[in-house]
Amino acid sequence: MGNIRTTFIKRTSKELIERYEGIFTTDFDQNKKLVEEYTTVSTKHLRNKIAGYVTRLVGQ
Repeated sequence: MGNIRTTFIKRTSKELIERYEGIFTTDFDQNKKLVEEYTTVSTKHLRNKIAGYVTRLVGQ
């Protein structure tokens, strides 16, 4: 069974991938820094969730 992500995480991740196409990779640590740079996420927990979902979407 996988993790269920909230609509906010999914929507934000998809918007980032569309807006900054070609910047995100399958490297979680690099995506984490990019998410922090391009968004105003308030907590590390949310930043990591978004970066993880972005990494998963890019890898598909």
